[in-house]
Amino acid sequence: MADFSETPLMEITLRRYESPHNLSERNTLKKICLALGLLQPGDSRDVIVDILFVLEKAKKKKRALSAIEVKEELVQIRKKTNLSLDGTADSNIRRQLKRLRDIFLVEKVRNNYRIIEFMSLEEIFENRIKKIILETILARNKEYFEYYKKFEIGK
Repeated sequence: MADFSETPLMEITLRRYESPHNLSERNTLKKICLALGLLQPGDSRDVIVDILFVLEKAKKKKRALSAIEVKEELVQIRKKTNLSLDGTADSNIRRQLKRLRDIFLVEKVRNNYRIIEFMSLEEIFENRIKKIILETILARNKEYFEYYKKFEIGK
């Protein structure tokens, strides 16, 4: 019997929500995080939304930020908007930045983080997430379906 691992090489969760209307900038980013599986529905721990928000603001100035700068800015935002500071520990900020890197939204350049090449999130979704992540996952799944045909079940 062949030895194989059940640990995926890559995975993505995609969700479909209603059409956007009357959403604030932060709530739109929250829906994007929910739609991309970065946030679970009903999850009150939404620091990843503010990390993305901080990096989007920095993108407008073509600026990369250290993890410490990301944390400082997101704490200010959360205090100003009366949001909980749960999840703002340095270790969690780094973990959330890694999750954003893993899905190709964020890159690390000399210990600083930025939205990939200061691109729009839509461009990243089209050129990175759909073309790199989704297409490679679909191609591998197709390989498994084709491989399974060789067993000719029922014969």
